[in-house]
Amino acid sequence: MNTNKIIVKNVSYLLFSLLTLILLMSLISLATGHLALTPSDIIKTVLGEGSKRNELLLFEFRLPRLAIAILAGAALAVAGTLFQGVTQNELADPGMMGINAGAGFFIVLYLTFRAQGTRSDGLWQMMTLPIAAFLGGLAAAVCIYAVAWKKGITPIRMILVGIGVNAGFGALLTILQLRMDQRAFNQVTIWLSGSIWNASWTAVGSLLFWTLILLPFSLYKAKTLNFLQLGDEMATGLGFHVEKERIKLVAIGVALAGASVSVAGGIAFLGLGAPHIARKIVGNKHQRLIPTAACMGSLILLLADMMARNIFSPTEVPVGLIVAVLGAPYFIYLLITTEA
Repeated sequence: MNTNKIIVKNVSYLLFSLLTLILLMSLISLATGHLALTPSDIIKTVLGEGSKRNELLLFEFRLPRLAIAILAGAALAVAGTLFQGVTQNELADPGMMGINAGAGFFIVLYLTFRAQGTRSDGLWQMMTLPIAAFLGGLAAAVCIYAVAWKKGITPIRMILVGIGVNAGFGALLTILQLRMDQRAFNQVTIWLSGSIWNASWTAVGSLLFWTLILLPFSLYKAKTLNFLQLGDEMATGLGFHVEKERIKLVAIGVALAGASVSVAGGIAFLGLGAPHIARKIVGNKHQRLIPTAACMGSLILLLADMMARNIFSPTEVPVGLIVAVLGAPYFIYLLITTEA
């Protein structure tokens, strides 16, 4: 029994507190950077009384970036929660399991073919990128299940296979990058490291569309995840079609991770850490866990993005590297303390 858990019973108060923190962090994020803004500058600009410089900085750069950090953080956290619930594996994460790598490979492949063909408008590209990412993530998930299955799937087997699939798609990505010119190679490398520096309202709209559909559906499936924790036999005895439900939940997780990768690149460890922190606070009941993990994911990515913009200002670090620096030690701790 884990004695490190702090179960909070009043989840409404907790969620209100987390949303307040997200709001405060958002205001700090909007104000800080190479070009700083005061609170009065932000208020005047929002009311339409700011300078042209501040309007451009706020509405075209910082607000879209802020929105993507919130949405992508929530999506990746919920995706990690779903994967951990479906596999009963505390180390499951869309980045480490190869889902992000598969999504990234298909996105780069899609963009490569589009570059050679007829160009379409940016809105069409942003709306179709998550579909390409979903297909790539789904291909990775199918590979993991096919190789890991041996009279069932054990947590350690799935982790090892997922690491192998991640490496395999990473190698395919490298081969694809070697055929690019230097500029495209550098851009893809930075993007795959996890970067939201090139955020736009089109990208926000694309990610918002998918999250508005998938996050409520994930919460709707919370009861199913609770029953899956009881074991396959018990869940089947209670009338659940276990494998069918697993496929649905994996598909939702892959779609959430893919939509995030399509606009924010490959951000690893966020889908691992946010659900674990939330689980320590509210327990294993997914009606509480999913919204708490979503808020945690948004908060973590907002903090990481603020650090990425300010630590070496004016030079910017990919936000995925900041998340990896924060998340890697936590993963090692979990790996040591998790039973096989």
